[in-house]
Amino acid sequence: MDVSVMMGGSQSQLKVGIGRNDANLRDFGLGFSNFGNNDKMLSLRNRVCFSQSRNLRVSDDHAFGFTLRAAHAAGAVIPAENVSADSSSSGASLESIDGIRVFVGLPLDVVSEGSKVNHEKAISAGLRALKLMGVDGVELPVWWGIAQKEAMGKYDWSGYLAVAELVQKMGLKLHASLCFHASSKPKIPLPGWVSRVGEADPSIFFTDRSGRQFKDCLSLAVDDLPIFDGKSPIQVYHEFCQSFKSSFAGFMGSTITGITIGLGPDGELRYPSSHLAAKPNDNPGVGEFQCYDKYMLGQLKQHADETGNPLWGLGGPHDVPNYDQRPSVNTFFKEEGGSWETAYGDFFLSWYSSQLIAHGNRILSHASSTFRDNPVTISGKLPLAYSWYKTRSHPSELTAGFYNTANRNGYEAVVEMFAKNSCRITLPGLDLLDADQPNGSSPQSLLAQIKGTCRKHGVRVSGQNLSVSGVTAGFEEMKKNLSEDNGVVDLFMYQRMGADFFSPKHFPLFTGFIRSLNQLDLGEDDMPQGKGAMKSIQAKLEAQASLQMQVA
Repeated sequence: MDVSVMMGGSQSQLKVGIGRNDANLRDFGLGFSNFGNNDKMLSLRNRVCFSQSRNLRVSDDHAFGFTLRAAHAAGAVIPAENVSADSSSSGASLESIDGIRVFVGLPLDVVSEGSKVNHEKAISAGLRALKLMGVDGVELPVWWGIAQKEAMGKYDWSGYLAVAELVQKMGLKLHASLCFHASSKPKIPLPGWVSRVGEADPSIFFTDRSGRQFKDCLSLAVDDLPIFDGKSPIQVYHEFCQSFKSSFAGFMGSTITGITIGLGPDGELRYPSSHLAAKPNDNPGVGEFQCYDKYMLGQLKQHADETGNPLWGLGGPHDVPNYDQRPSVNTFFKEEGGSWETAYGDFFLSWYSSQLIAHGNRILSHASSTFRDNPVTISGKLPLAYSWYKTRSHPSELTAGFYNTANRNGYEAVVEMFAKNSCRITLPGLDLLDADQPNGSSPQSLLAQIKGTCRKHGVRVSGQNLSVSGVTAGFEEMKKNLSEDNGVVDLFMYQRMGADFFSPKHFPLFTGFIRSLNQLDLGEDDMPQGKGAMKSIQAKLEAQASLQMQVA
């Protein structure tokens, strides 16, 4: 593995050399068998030995330089006339690079049942590669069903603590995602004691109008009900956060710099409106409302009675399509004259969305109070329900719980709730293009609307991609989104490490993406003076553009 910088016509070179005696990283010939639920193998045969990452100030004879994020490697060839670094007894002076902080998600099953750390050698190698590139840190999924598997109040953080220690030793930062939901791929269930309560009372789970349940997370209608031996889910979530804070106190603010709080299915603030939909096709369906468990129906009835419309509280809309059907199949989402524009439609959609926002507020307010005295950022994740965005009713957003239509900005109240709790929003889909979507869908327009609302209310955004992208256009769109945000997005969490991530098809594209985020930003102090100034600028740009990581 080489990292080279070529300095214009002078051919000065910084080269990270190849070593063979690193005790912690024997080689990159590691088999990532079933890494990230993928049977592909990663085999990088070069052996690498390098020390702590640092930023180097490289200058030429025109008395100005540029900052490059690189690694000071054992065996590196670094011409002294082109490098200056503070080597005082206090250590090298590191010049930070302005721009987007980048984190890479660890595999979802990096810690499995029994607190076993999976793929540990592969993870170590991956962390070293990320450090070498200048990535800021990694995101760690922390599962309720693993850390609190045995019983309420009994925690096992050992596997997650081991990962935190590994990340700390590598000199990287850590962003923890506390996941109060289950996962199907990889298979990570809810805690067994939670599922047993669900077997006795299935209405603790979201339910659709046909009675089918979504058992990967709890219904928001039971947030404050004492269903767990006298304790409510909100109390259990709060105690989970408190235990995490106490157990990871030595990492808070130094290694752990951010925490995302799970808010629903896949950790997102939404209803599981499309969980029974077929795989995406040219005509994605609108999803279904999830308000038919007995607790949701009870709250709907109470709200209808209080507003003087008791008949409106008997259930959700009757004139809606099924999961995979288009909005035009029934009358509720019709472009003109649809029930969504009637008094009843406004009644139901206002209630349905307000329940979701109240749920988010309950969880985030507890999380904010728990971590208030820690120097970490708290965030929650929104979905990007972009199907049928170009229609007037925005049906996919309505069934997911966002009362956003051509007539109203349904994200105002959502973002205001995040602002109230001093939380940032994690927003996926920065890699999506409208041109790749079916007619009626527009991820770019929805992303712009949500980011604009966040900017209005002063809420920062952590961006994400939806999948490991092997297509150049996806990386170009991510760069475009990150460069045009005027500060609203200042952190990007790339999803996710695994065999596909390190594949020869993907990894060079990712390294180019990271390089592009650290493009040269000349300030007044860097402006060239004297003869040959333009030539020096050209040399700098060539040096930046020719930074390469070659993986053989």
